[in-house]
Parts: sequence; structure tokens; C-alpha cells
Amino acid sequence: MNMTWDKRLFDLFFASLLIVVLGPVLLLLLLWLLIKEGRPVFYVAERMKTPDQAFMLWKLRTMTVVAEDSGVSGGDKARRITRTGAWLRGKRLDEFPQLWNILRGDLSFVGPRPPLRQYVEAHPEIYDAVLQSRPGVTGLASIVYHKHEATLLARCDTPEATHDIYSRICVPMKARLDMIYQRHRSIWFDFDLVFQTIGHVFSRQR
Repeated sequence: MNMTWDKRLFDLFFASLLIVVLGPVLLLLLLWLLIKEGRPVFYVAERMKTPDQAFMLWKLRTMTVVAEDSGVSGGDKARRITRTGAWLRGKRLDEFPQLWNILRGDLSFVGPRPPLRQYVEAHPEIYDAVLQSRPGVTGLASIVYHKHEATLLARCDTPEATHDIYSRICVPMKARLDMIYQRHRSIWFDFDLVFQTIGHVFSRQR
């Protein structure tokens, strides 16, 4: 898994800066989430950093809690997104805790979204290549393909349908975009994708 020293410095500097600047905001969000939705306030789940190395991804909880949970969060699971969770997701505030994952080196700011183990095991030929880049909080595939993926998964009303669409259509398409990023990655491309992500958040609010 390749990660240049300037990319790592970029991640460490901005993650530390955001924790200092936005730390009070995160504490208020945690209090608000606790009051509105109760415990737990965090969602912690396994994701893959390399084809054979897992880590625990941290997010603010945006869905109702069930005894067993698996698969991607769209499709048949969309009905479990709470009103508070939908607001957090719309502004990507649910991803604040991933600053901890960045500091630990699990994630970068920019890269392919970290996949679930089941899809890495189902598509080894894809993820052996994609996970040569450190997974990221945002990335080219997240920006370009997010709306289309959401539209495809919105038609799914069973776990089987969600899995089929995601595995058969979304995984290969996002991998193509992730490989484009991998071929052209640079610190300036990362800056561009971060600012595009911020722009998309504000455009969704409008």
C-alpha cells in the first residue's frame, strides 16, 4: 500500500488542525445526538485497509440499532436512517470521528472508500489493485458516483437486492474511478478533491 511522505504530512497536519478547531463542534454534536437518539452515539464497524488487514472505522451513529447488521448502508437499510442521521449525513458531519482514523493511519483524507470485508473477499482481483492506495474519507469515486449509486440502491427493498446491485454494478464502477485517481494522484489532486467535496456539501444544502 503506497503512501508518500507528503500525503501523510498533509493528513496529519489537517487532521490535527480540524480536531483543534472543530473539537467543540464535535462535543456539541455528541451531546445533541445523545439527547435526540440516545446511546450509542458512535457507529464502529470493520472496514479493510488492505486486502488482508482490517481496522475499525468510526462514525457518528445515523441509523437505528439492530441486533445484527451487515452490508452497505443504502438500499433496504435506508429506512433505518433517523431524521437526525439524515441531517448529519447530508452535511457529512457523521464522518467527523474519522479524523481519529486518519491520525492512526487507517485512512487518508483522499482515497477509495474503505470496503467491507465481504466485498474484498468477493472481488479480490479488484481490491488487490484499488487498495494499493490508502482508503480515504472522500475520493474521486465518492464525488463522481455517489448520486448514481444512491439512485441504484434506492430501488432495492431487500438485503439480497441491495447486495446484488452493489456487488455487480457499484463495486466495478467505483473501482474504475479509484484506479483513475491512483494513476493521477498527487497532493494537488488531493486538495482539489477535498475542495470539490466541500463544494458538494454546500450544494446539497442549497
